[in-house]
Amino acid sequence: MKIEFRKLPNTPKDFKTSFDSVEFSGTFCKISSALAKFETKLSGKIELQCCRCGEAIELDINEEFNFLVSDRVYKNDESKDLIIELDNEIIDFDEIVKSEVASFQSEYTFCDACKDDESDFEKEY
Repeated sequence: MKIEFRKLPNTPKDFKTSFDSVEFSGTFCKISSALAKFETKLSGKIELQCCRCGEAIELDINEEFNFLVSDRVYKNDESKDLIIELDNEIIDFDEIVKSEVASFQSEYTFCDACKDDESDFEKEY
């Protein structure tokens, strides 16, 4: 799902999209001429591999994910919110959820058997 920034409503609008088995849903609305607010939730399951033994792991996701979107370079250093700056004034919901899934997949994850394993194993530096 894609939407142009200039077409965002001023009142909250619901949306829902998914990637693999992860659902991305919530509301969005424009809060100024250059900013939009997204209050969202990621939920579902992601298949990962244990970083130590390679065993398949299923990670349950149930996360609140709130952020702002700007149609230009955002210069306010006071904001503690995640800000997504658009290149082409198009908000691509599918790309956002794919990016979030990729960030979960890039984390070091250990299966239950390897979590408490204190034995040595080869490490790359």
